[in-house]
Amino acid sequence: MTMIPQVRQMLSPKSNNPVANQFIVTTPEAIFFQSYRTVIAQYDRKTGQVTLDVTYWNYSRTTAKYRNIFLNENTAETRRKLSNCEYKLAYLNQLP
Repeated sequence: MTMIPQVRQMLSPKSNNPVANQFIVTTPEAIFFQSYRTVIAQYDRKTGQVTLDVTYWNYSRTTAKYRNIFLNENTAETRRKLSNCEYKLAYLNQLP
């Protein structure tokens, strides 16, 4: 049986209420952080590889805030992991 992708709103860490326009999308292969209609980050469930969108990974303060929650780290740590090639950059929002 194939798993249907599941979408849920992120929850505010302070109030535990759903946050508008910030989503976690879960598929059998990956977990994605999506802000509005844009995929910001992808976590590959098999390899553990994190890929960030080249254009949008640090688009705004709001995007950064919820990306940090998704990755469980701050922006400085994300930049370090990008510099050390622990994280990859790719165009996550282009159709194949």
